[in-house]
Amino acid sequence: MTSAAIIEEIKQLSPAEQVEVIQFTSELARKRQLTATELGELADRLATSDDSAEIIRLKSAMTRGFYGE
Repeated sequence: MTSAAIIEEIKQLSPAEQVEVIQFTSELARKRQLTATELGELADRLATSDDSAEIIRLKSAMTRGFYGE
C-alpha cells in the first residue's frame, strides 16, 4: 500500500479515528531518529536560513532527529 492510499483511507475515517491517527503519527515523529540524509537536508536548510525562528526550529528538529525524544 502506498502512502497516498493510506492518506486516502485516513480521510474516510471518522473524526475520532482521525484523532487517533494524528496522535499516533505525532508520537512516532517525536520518537523516530532521522536518517543521515534527512539530517543532512536539515543541516543544509540551517546553513542557508536567515530567519531566526526557522533556525530555532531546524536546530530543535536536528537535535530531536539525532537523539530521538
